[in-house]
Parts: sequence; C-alpha cells; structure tokens
Amino acid sequence: MNHSHAKHRPAEHDMSQMNHGDHEQAMVDPRMAAFMEKDMRNRFLWSLLFSIPVFLYSPVFTEFLGIELPTPIPHNWLLFLLTTPVVFKFGSIFSIGAYQALKNKTLNMMVLIATGVFAAYLFSVFITVFVGGETFFEAAALLVTFVLFGHWMEMKSRKGTSEALRALFDLVPPQARVIRNGKEIIVPTSEVKINDILLLKPGDKVPVDGQVLEGKTSVDESLVTGESLPVFKKAGDQVIGGSINQSGSVKFKATKIGMDTVLAQIVKMVETAQNSKAPGQRIADRAAQYLVILAIGAGLLTFIVWFFIAGEGLLLALTFAVSAIVIACPDALGLATPTAVAVGTGLGAKHNILIKDATTLEQTSKIQTVVLDKTGTLTEGKPKITDVVAVKGFSANTVLRLTAAVEAKSAHPLSKAVLEEAKRRKLTLQSVDKFSSIAGHGVEAVVGGQHILVGAIKLMQDRKVNLDSVQKDVERLLREGKTLMILAVDGKVRGVAAAADTVKKSAFVAIKRMEELGLEVVMVTGDNKKTAEVIGKKLGIDRVFAEVLPEDKAEYIKQLQSEGKFVAMVGDGVNDAPALAQADIGIAIGAGTDVAIETADIVLMKSDPVDILRAIRLSKATVRKMKQNLVWASVYNILAIPVAAGVFYPSYGITLRPEVSALLMSASSIIVAVNAVSLKRVEKDLLITN
Repeated sequence: MNHSHAKHRPAEHDMSQMNHGDHEQAMVDPRMAAFMEKDMRNRFLWSLLFSIPVFLYSPVFTEFLGIELPTPIPHNWLLFLLTTPVVFKFGSIFSIGAYQALKNKTLNMMVLIATGVFAAYLFSVFITVFVGGETFFEAAALLVTFVLFGHWMEMKSRKGTSEALRALFDLVPPQARVIRNGKEIIVPTSEVKINDILLLKPGDKVPVDGQVLEGKTSVDESLVTGESLPVFKKAGDQVIGGSINQSGSVKFKATKIGMDTVLAQIVKMVETAQNSKAPGQRIADRAAQYLVILAIGAGLLTFIVWFFIAGEGLLLALTFAVSAIVIACPDALGLATPTAVAVGTGLGAKHNILIKDATTLEQTSKIQTVVLDKTGTLTEGKPKITDVVAVKGFSANTVLRLTAAVEAKSAHPLSKAVLEEAKRRKLTLQSVDKFSSIAGHGVEAVVGGQHILVGAIKLMQDRKVNLDSVQKDVERLLREGKTLMILAVDGKVRGVAAAADTVKKSAFVAIKRMEELGLEVVMVTGDNKKTAEVIGKKLGIDRVFAEVLPEDKAEYIKQLQSEGKFVAMVGDGVNDAPALAQADIGIAIGAGTDVAIETADIVLMKSDPVDILRAIRLSKATVRKMKQNLVWASVYNILAIPVAAGVFYPSYGITLRPEVSALLMSASSIIVAVNAVSLKRVEKDLLITN
C-alpha cells in the first residue's frame, strides 16, 4: 500500500502540463484530488480577480449602466494587460491541452475552448495594436474564468466521492513490528517482506495481509470488509492489512504486501472504476468530436453569412462568429457521464459495494435475473451438525469419528461442521490413507484398513450402496431441509450425519425486494433436490437448480441467458468463479478472496444479500443521471448555436455577446456537475430495511 502513497505525491504533478483527461485520472487518489481541486480553485480565483476589472471596463457594462470609468492608460491597453495573464497563466491548461490534442491528431473540448479564447483575444490584440475600436478582451477573460469555475465544481464533486477511499489510504500504518534474528524491530511498512514474522499488540493496525502463527485475538475489520462485529483470530486464520487488532497479542507471517494486499486491491478496483468510461461516455466522446467540428464550422459560416452575404460590418460578424464558437463548446457533454460515474462508484465504495468499472455500473441496471448460490450467499456458510444417525452395531460417536477423520482432509464447509462436532465430543481421529475428493459428491479414503465413503445420496447410488436401513431417517432429515453426509464402510451404509446452515436474515428482505423490483430470483446449489426445495420455499424462491456440481454452474447461467435474460450470478467467488465469469454481471459476495477480486464485476464486501439490491438501485440511479446529463448537454448545444449566431437578430434585434455566451456555456457545465452530485440523494434508497 505504501507504494501507492509514493506513486501519487502531489508535488510530482504540474497542473499546467495536464489536459482534461488527466484531470479525470488524477481525481481518483484522494490526496491528488485535493491537490488538483485546490489548484483549480486558485486558478479560478486569480482569473476572477483579473476578470472583474476587465468586465467593468467592457462595453457590455459601460453601455448597460452608462458609466465611463477613468483609465490610467488607454482603455484597450489596460484590458490587454489584465487579460493576458488570464489567458496565458491561469488558463494555460486549455492552450496546452489543445496543443496536445492537435499533436495527437484529435479534437476535444480543449481545442474548442482554446479556439474560442484565442479568437476573442487575438482579434482584440489586432484591434488594439493596428486599428483601434471595440474589443472582445472581456469575452476571452470571462470564458477562461467561467470554464475554470465549471472544472473546479467538477473537481469538488469528484473529490467528495473519493472520501471513502481517503479512509482506506489512511488505514495502513506507516510502521510495523517485525521479528528478525529473534529481535523485535520497528521498520517502515514498505520494507516488510513476504514471510516476515510480525508482532501485533492490542490497538495496533495490521500493516499487511498474513496468517496467524501464535496467539489469539479479536480484530476489527469493519473499515475493510464492512463486518461490524470483531472477528476472532487464532493460529491458521488470515488477517487483513488495515484492520485493527483489539484484545490480544499475536504473531503472524506476511503473505501479501504492497499492491497485492486485499486493501490495495479494493482501492485499485475503485480507482479503475472511476477512471473507466461507460458505454454512454464513449458515445459522448465521439459526439464531442463532431461538436468541435460543428462549432468551428458554425463560427466560420456565421462570419461568412453576416460579413460577405448580409453585408454587415466586421465587428458584428466577428461578434456573432465568436459567440457561436464559444457557446457551442461541448464541455458539459464531456462532464456528463464521468461525474455521474465518479459519484456512483464513490457512493458504492462508501457502502462497501465495489464496482469494477463504469461499464459494469451502467450494465447492472439491465439485470433481469439474479442467480444466487446458496452456501455463503443466502446462508451463513457455517453449517452445524444437528443429527447423527447410526445403524445397528454402530454408535453415533463411531459414525462421527470416521466421518470426521475423512472430512479433515476436505476444504468443504461441511467438513468444518463435522470437525467442530467431533472436537466438542472430544473424539480422537484416526490417520487417513489414500484420500480423494469426488467433486460435488463427497470424499473417500482408507481409515484403519477400512474403505470409507462419505457423501451425498447420489454418491451412494453411483457406488451401489444400499440405503434401506437409513431410508426413513434420510427422508425425515431431507424434509427438514438438512444437508446429509452418509457414511459407508466397505460398501455398506453405517450412518448419517445431518447439518443445517442458518439462512441469513437479510436474505428474506433481499429476495422480497428484488421480486418487487420485477427481478427473477433463482437459487443454485449442490444440495439434493428435496433439501434445496425446502430452503427455496422458505425464502420464497420458485426456481431452484439443485444437485449442481461447481463446474456445471456456468452451464445453468448459459441456459438462463439462452432464454434471452440479462443474468447476474452471485457467489462466494471460489468454486463459483466459472459461473461469475459466464454471467453478464458477476457479483462476488464476501471479501478477501483473490478469485472474487479477479473474476467478479462487483464485490460486496459485507457478505450481505441486501447489497445486491443496493448495487442495482445505485446503477439505475446513476444511469438515470447519465441520461439526464447527456440529453441536457446535447440539446443545450444544438439549440444555443443558432441563437448565438444571430438567427433572431434581423427580426428581434437579439444578440449574444461572446462574454454572455461564455457565461451560458459555463452554466451548462455547472448544471451537469450539480446534477451528478445530486446522485448522493439516492443514498436514502440504499438504506434498505424490513
């Protein structure tokens, strides 16, 4: 993480060398956002300070009030001296940005802004030096000032959305306690290496990701994962960099450092999202290029019509031409979607909803079907043994001991439940030979010379194991919605262990609200059909895919997509990775897994099913703002150009001087930025209750 701090030191950046696209990229790092927002504010204030007297001496002011202010030097030369630093110093980002765009053979808003500014400025310089008469210095100065104000407002909105990231940047402590050569030393966190042994004392922040070696403690992971309650940690458990050690002292081994830590990946995801472009923005970028051509073409055509065809004077023709160029500036079009994306992704991060890119943010609003993995998504993922049934000649403890011995080698959630129950009963486990896992069905091994098979009904059927002696118990347990682990010894059934996983309370609310929103909810699970249907009925889910192997989940996603549905898959990001990748939108529920970060489009850090609904609502609200901004910016420009070009002058005598056009153009950008910021009002819609 410290690498990212070093990467974004504000002192290394020069605002004058950045174009508008660079502004968007730099807006992500909270420290860089603050630096650039301050720089843009200063540019605007200095430009305003110089532009006020320019405006006071301009014809639009003196003619309106009929006041002639005294001038220490000739009028036009005073305006020249005041306007020049505004154009070349405070507004230098526009001329440099235009130069870089033309150098790269592209047309963007910087080109158009620079064209409007220099058209007014150079014409006024020519009049001042060679001719004498009325100038447009105030148009050049005010155009720079108004556009700087619009960009300052945009940066303020973006900086506000990065506040959630600011807390994350500050989570990593600058120093860490490392044990080297048997001694405890303090080193900068950036110098911690993989496999270093670190010491955590009560109150310490965890500097990097790692695995506990010694000791027990409780860790507050709320700022990283959204988990509100402290998490108990013991030897073998993982700790996440940025979390806070609370009660005990532990030693842990560093497993991930720098940009590989969970925290760094979270920050990277939000950065990527705020830098990326939504499909709507790519359309806006293309439209902006055409508007640049349209605006410059409109300015030239306006001049030709008024000067050569209508026979009007040079000053009037230039006034209309410059006004048309200035008001046509599609600056608002360029801000339309980036500001909405920045606010939307920032709002998501604040609620522990990490959205990978702008395309995902936009596409999530299209979701029609939500496929939910059962274990860990709808349930707590921490099943407990509820029943142990033994056939005649076997005891419940023997059934449990043999089952636990084999399951000890498995990573399945049910194996933990069996081991915890065996530990609770203080059972001694025998050593295991020839262990193998049968994906989605169970496990087998040799224990004390006996062939042991533990798994689902289907596994027993495949291996021709007769279940008659436990059939009634199996049917009863299935009716109760429990998951079964049937034990067979040397090909004969010897008992059944049943486990139940608690359904998350929020799952009921999430499913109800999703169905109210018109979404189809589907559950997919490896459980047998009867158990799956019991849980589905309890949750109010009508469509259930049961007995699905992990590698087959993606096929069920394809089946739904073949029905013409836009599908979101929600899973824990481990065995659900292929399905997450196949879905139109992959949503990983739960933090801390590399597969979730890499495969999913959205990561729900709190493991709360209600966050699925929050993500969809946020997407719909963001897309709504994007459309509003794009419509406003496009319609505004198209309607404003004819007015500025003097269409109403012959009939009504209506003219728009260049400085008024500059004000109206800037007003469009400000309205777009303010509208995007108003997206924060949807936060109340994210507070979903029963």
